[in-house]
Parts: sequence; C-alpha cells; structure tokens
Amino acid sequence: MSPFADQSASAGSLPALQRQAVQALLQLAPVVDELGSRFDAAGHEIALVGGPVRDILLGRGSKDLDFTTSAHPDVIERLLSGWADHVWDIGKAFGTIGCRKGEWVLEVTTYRSETYDPTSRKPEVAYGDSLEGDLARRDFAMNAMAVRLPSRQFVDPYGGITDVANKVIRTPGTPEDSFSDDPLRMMRAARFAAQLGFTPDPAVVAAMTAMADRITIVSAERVRDELEKLICADQPRIGLGLLVQTGLAEYVLPELPALQLEVDEHHRHKDVYQHSLTVLDQAIDLESRLSVPTPDFVIRFAALIHDIGKPKTKRNEAGGKVTFHHHDVVGAKLARKRMKALRFSNEQIEQVSKLIELHLRFHGYGDGEWTDSAVRRYVRDAGDQLERLHVLTRADSTTRNKRKVEMLRAAYDDLEARIARLQEQEELDALRPDLDGNQIMQILGIPPGREVGEAYKFLMELRLDEGPLDEARAREELLRWWAART
Repeated sequence: MSPFADQSASAGSLPALQRQAVQALLQLAPVVDELGSRFDAAGHEIALVGGPVRDILLGRGSKDLDFTTSAHPDVIERLLSGWADHVWDIGKAFGTIGCRKGEWVLEVTTYRSETYDPTSRKPEVAYGDSLEGDLARRDFAMNAMAVRLPSRQFVDPYGGITDVANKVIRTPGTPEDSFSDDPLRMMRAARFAAQLGFTPDPAVVAAMTAMADRITIVSAERVRDELEKLICADQPRIGLGLLVQTGLAEYVLPELPALQLEVDEHHRHKDVYQHSLTVLDQAIDLESRLSVPTPDFVIRFAALIHDIGKPKTKRNEAGGKVTFHHHDVVGAKLARKRMKALRFSNEQIEQVSKLIELHLRFHGYGDGEWTDSAVRRYVRDAGDQLERLHVLTRADSTTRNKRKVEMLRAAYDDLEARIARLQEQEELDALRPDLDGNQIMQILGIPPGREVGEAYKFLMELRLDEGPLDEARAREELLRWWAART
C-alpha cells in the first residue's frame, strides 16, 4: 500500500510522509542495512536512490535497487565481493558495479555528473563528491530522493516527495538545463507519464516542445530503449500523446503524427491516428490471449503502427470515397525501415512487419466462405506469428456499430475454430509437403538444384490445396507435374 493512501501533500504532512517512506524500507532489510553498514565501516557514504525510493512511496514493489556512493568503482567491486552472491562490472566505465544478493539485484554507482557535449551522442561521465551533487544531476525531482545508509536519513532537496504525492513530473533545476544535459530525458518524461500516470509540469512540456530537435544527438539505441519501455508501460497512449504533442515524435517516430492527416475511410474515427491508439489499447486488453510474456512489445508496436502505410497510399475516388489500397504492404516496408533506423533486432523487425503485412488478410472471410485451402494458407503465411495475428486482427475492429462488432467477432471465432480443427487433423504447425527433398530427387532421378526446389514448391501448393496426401498419391501427382513440365 502507498504511504500516500490517506495523506495530503501539505507542508505539515511531509515529515510524516518521510517517516512512512523510511519505515517502508524495513521490508527491504536486511539487504539494505547490511550494504549500508559494509560501506560505512569502510569509510564511504552510500544511499538508496532514485526510482526505488519513488516506488517505495508509491507502494510499487521491485527487486531491483539502485544505490549511489562516494566510493569509486574499484572500491565498490571490492566491498561487494564476498558479500554478494554474484558481482558484475559491465557498467564499470560509467561508475556502476552490479550484483545479486539473494532475490535482490543491486546497482551501486559512484556519485557522478553527466553532461552532453552539444555534438556528442554519448554522455560524458565525471565523478562527483557528494550525495547532494549527485541528486542535482538526476532527471526529475521524483527521482532525486535518497535515503542515507545505514542511518536511514531521508534526503529530498528538490521536493520530490511532494511531486510523487501530487503525481507531477518536474526537473530538479530548469527543464531547459536538464534536457540540454541529456535530451533523452524528454522521452523519459513521456515514458514516466505512461508508466506512472503522472502529469508533466507545464514548464517541462514547454521545454520538450522548444527543444524537441535536440533528441537527434542521442544515439538510436538509447532512443529505441526508451520507446520500447514507453510502449510496454501501463498506459502507453498517454506517453505517445505527449511525444506527438511536443513534436518529439516527428524525430523518433514520424510515421505516427503523420497519421493525424488521414481521415479513416469508414469515417468511424476523427483520424487514423486516434484509430491506431484505440487499436493499441484493445491489443493490450487482449494480451492475455498470448502465450509469450507480457507486456509484449511486438504486438503493441504492430498495433500502433499497423496503418502507417495509409498516408502514402491515400487516394480520393469519385463520390468522395477515400481508399488506401495496399497500405498493408507499404506499411510493412515503412515499419522495416523505421525499426532498422532505431536499431531494433532483426527478429523484432520481421515479426512486426509480418503482422502489418497480414493485418488485412482476414477481411473478406465474411460468412465463412474460405476454403480449407485458404485457411491453411492463412496459417502458413502467419507462421510463428499466428497467435499475435489473432490478437491484432481482433484489436483492429474499432467500429461503434455493435451489430458489426458482433459479426466480426463471430466470424473470427469461426476462423479460429476452423484453424484449431485443421491443426488437430493435419498438424498445421508443421505444415510441409508430403514428400521431402530426398524423396523428390529419388522419384525424379535428379540431383540437388533448382528443379528440386520447384518440385518442393509444387508439392507445398498441393498440400495447401488438398490437405495431406498419402505417399502414393503424392508420388503420382509429382510425376504428372514433372511430365507436364518437361
């Protein structure tokens, strides 16, 4: 439960809130106390800091804890060794040593100051000499709180506890200075809005708007990581709206604000942008259907950008009709290009682009007139993305016409039932021809090469059209095709 359950943010209540926050640390003992005593005995300051302190105030549990210390990395590593179960130094160049102690994952970082050179994509790291100085360089006041150890003294020089109580995002100093030091903080503001439901201070929004182009000096990898965290937040729509409102989206995901210009062809929504956000919301509601861990970035991102091909394919037809022919294919290409620019993995790129390319395939299923062959092809083309395609297709129905909603839902229920029946009968998950390459070469008396591939493709199409065949029938059909070909 949050310490703010029955408290206001008045000045008189803040000491009580601080005491409650420190008291909440007891649930983390003995790991926090042990670490504090270990560093204190060695003559070094250490404090629990940042997000974990904020989350304690919010009643959000986490097994990941961040600490800041006067000790330098070599000393940190020495003090953790022999106490922690496992120690790693992957962040040592940035002053951070990580470790695991029981169920807890800890990161201990030397007091530091990070600034950006105006032309650099990477922060310059310099060690600081005080906790107060370290807190001053942090992104937001709600993350600039600390608890000194082992004394458990609450340190909050910028009023972060008030911001947490009021659900406000402010910077310790001026937002212009903060965002100039690290422009990625502008995206972090949007991410925290989505994760926590907090509202950015007007000065923060104004600075984000005025300085949006500064995000271009940040590496694609860092932008990607923040975007992925935002998409996987509890309320991504809030953060995405802030990115679009401030102009940041024009630099990190320009395809999204471009959708505001496109009126949906069925006039069901104000614009395709709002439709896309609604599809994202509905995909999130359907995530429980997935067997993969959730939140699932792939289905969420595919839902968000499934219609990004519409701006390039918009056509005004006679009678005022608007069409977006082939926006699925064009959208898949645009998704690949944008995700490559943001350095997403090849696997994520292929998954998202496949879903976008296939998101219209269901339309036309209608009253169930698809043949078994068409159902098999739907499964074959979706491959390992079939489960996500089910979710995306269902989420893409945003009409307010209840009768149409029910018809679409019933039609897709029927399609899924047919897929399930065919999978049970024909092992669709391992769909392949009835003869393999070795059998093809033996029957036709040919060596490995292009002709074997063509024969395999013929048999695959036959399998999709007619279902599984016994070996004798498959052999007969292969020889008939070979004779006609030669």
